[in-house]
Amino acid sequence: MNNWVETTLSQVSEVKLCNVDKKTNKDEIEVRLCNYMDVYKNPFINANKAKTFMIATCNKSELDNFKIKEGQVAITKDSEKRDDIGISTYMAESFDDVVLGYHTALITPEKGSLSGKFLNYWFNTKFAKVYFENNAGGSGQRCTLPIDIIKSIPLKLPPIYLQEKIASIFYNIDSKIELNNRINSELEAMAKTIYDYWFVQFDSPDKNGKPYKSSGGKMVWSEELKREVPDNWEKLILGDVVESTGTGLNPRDNFTLGTGNNYYVTIKNIEQGRVILDNKCDRINDEALEIINKRSDLRVGDILFTSIEPVGITYLILEKPKNWNINESVFTIRPNYDKVTSEFLYMFLSGDYIKSYTKNVAAGSIHKGVRHSVLKDCKFILPAKEIINQFTEIINPILNKIDLIEKENQQLTSLRDWLLPMLMNGQVKVN
Repeated sequence: MNNWVETTLSQVSEVKLCNVDKKTNKDEIEVRLCNYMDVYKNPFINANKAKTFMIATCNKSELDNFKIKEGQVAITKDSEKRDDIGISTYMAESFDDVVLGYHTALITPEKGSLSGKFLNYWFNTKFAKVYFENNAGGSGQRCTLPIDIIKSIPLKLPPIYLQEKIASIFYNIDSKIELNNRINSELEAMAKTIYDYWFVQFDSPDKNGKPYKSSGGKMVWSEELKREVPDNWEKLILGDVVESTGTGLNPRDNFTLGTGNNYYVTIKNIEQGRVILDNKCDRINDEALEIINKRSDLRVGDILFTSIEPVGITYLILEKPKNWNINESVFTIRPNYDKVTSEFLYMFLSGDYIKSYTKNVAAGSIHKGVRHSVLKDCKFILPAKEIINQFTEIINPILNKIDLIEKENQQLTSLRDWLLPMLMNGQVKVN
């Protein structure tokens, strides 16, 4: 680190606070807005990410000042929580019609002195996070980073060629994670399309391999569902195809969080179709895990289902959990394998029909949710087991591929986080 230079952000970049809001005015220029959450959620911004940006308007001065250019870095500067400020993203491309929104700051590095990629990853170091938390201003429920504090951020920079080398390691990892996420999104869309085609449009293969409804399969009116359904499908409630349901345990009066080598999974740890990340879960000891296991003995094929808002986020257990269990706001749903498969039930519980049902029956004054009995009362129709087995043969490889890619992302994330402090402080050299 002998050739690393101590400086401040203002000496090697230009810093601007953004003020473009989400409004649309007919006498202004239409733009796409990279807003606070776009910065918060993405390690970098490219054309693919920008496709989903909201439409807003701004005046010419705002467009000139806050139009996104390749090499810039944006950070969040306002939030209710101190650890939500200073979250950064790198601008991987230039745009003519994308501007940065308010509650953020736009940083333009000085060429030859500071790499935007390097700065973006430096903002992820423990030093940077502590700096932001200690220097955030504001009162009440709002924290903010004044521009003077942002400009005064102390930096220790290697030569620019070394900045680029270090940053490229992390950027390549994040690019691979991003590619994996796109592949999984396409696989999830494919799985949903197949499910909807077979069980919502009722075009599962008939005995001749042709789509049932489109080929003139007999349909009858269902008074319960208020629509036409295949003649030979069975009318049931969800409870008819479920062997058992269970739930975890609240730590209150039962055990203490924060110690041990086991993981306590809550609603915040379950994201649709995503691997549960151990490092995001609360810790519990062996005694606490044993207590929960007596109530909820998780098995391969069980489905986790969030029972309070957001209701209905699902997770299919493909490998037996060794050292984690759930809290009281998560259901486990075990299929009756004589009736259905885990894959079919998972897709049903992840679909629009069950989301609509739970939205209508959810109750509660503070946190709306559903009870086991109410969920199991959901009416639906079930095809023959032969059709379900055919569907499972198709969908199982897709779900397993999604899971495999998610696990690869988990490994890549762990690798990136392990390398970050060592490379960013010069502890490990890049050849």
